[in-house]
Amino acid sequence: MVASRLRGLWAFLEHAHNALAASLLRGLCAFDILQHMTRRTLLAAPLALSQAQSGVPLAQEQSQRYVRFRRGSAIAYGLLDGDTITELRGDLFNSPKATATKHKLAAVKLLAPCVPPKVIAVGLNYKSHIGNRPAPKVPEIFYKPVTCLTNPGDPIRIPEDSRNTHYEGELVIVIGKPASRVSAAEARTVIFGVTCGNDVSERDWQGGPEKDLQWWRAKGADTFGPLGPAIVTGLDYGKLLLQTRLNGEVVQKQFTSDLLFDCPAIVSFVSRYVSLTAGDVIYTGTPGATRKMKAGDVVEVEIEGIGTLKNPVA
Repeated sequence: MVASRLRGLWAFLEHAHNALAASLLRGLCAFDILQHMTRRTLLAAPLALSQAQSGVPLAQEQSQRYVRFRRGSAIAYGLLDGDTITELRGDLFNSPKATATKHKLAAVKLLAPCVPPKVIAVGLNYKSHIGNRPAPKVPEIFYKPVTCLTNPGDPIRIPEDSRNTHYEGELVIVIGKPASRVSAAEARTVIFGVTCGNDVSERDWQGGPEKDLQWWRAKGADTFGPLGPAIVTGLDYGKLLLQTRLNGEVVQKQFTSDLLFDCPAIVSFVSRYVSLTAGDVIYTGTPGATRKMKAGDVVEVEIEGIGTLKNPVA
């Protein structure tokens, strides 16, 4: 009798043990699944929220292409996606709102992508452009007048008495908000985006036998500042391939990572002495050697992730 009861008790304990083990195993599996799902959900939540709010993938939100254009007599800013422009309402640098109006890129005239209060430029900012000259200890800054700006596709007009006008393909910084005495780290937050530029330069007036006291005409003559075609935001401008072509031939080719003073360093330095405002642009310098242009030429400045700025020469 006792032996029989002991065998029954043993069987009961064995069954209970197995049931408890199975329960624990199911619990561990459930915890692992829950943990995995929670991690995945947490990682996906910001993306899902962003997509729900904007209706576009996060990757597109991080890189936007802003243009300024004319359709008929009306001028507006827009958001470029492929060959379609969504017209914007409001200040480009103060959260503009998308409208329901859309235009085909081919149906509008692209203009310089912003109207800057001032145009600043940097000289001698690539080792390949300096050659044997000593590298500057600080960014070499100069001004270009806003009247030198030229739209994409419009001609660069060489003055009649010019004999040595060159192209200079460059990355251009666009400032998005006021900045004064900012650090390099803070400078990143005031850079709205980047675009392409051509710092057209008359070498004889810049440093030759007809050298002026300042570069007011050497780099500031009318049409000597092509700019565009778009301002791109959310782009890693620290390593972009810049190429300039003259009549289809690649005449400049360098990465922006080779800048002696990068974009934040330039903005920080300038802001120590001159307050920057939304819309200001800064040409960051040109690489390599340059050549003379002549009427009938076509010059293109292409920067990876931004596009191509193309202008005929007249």
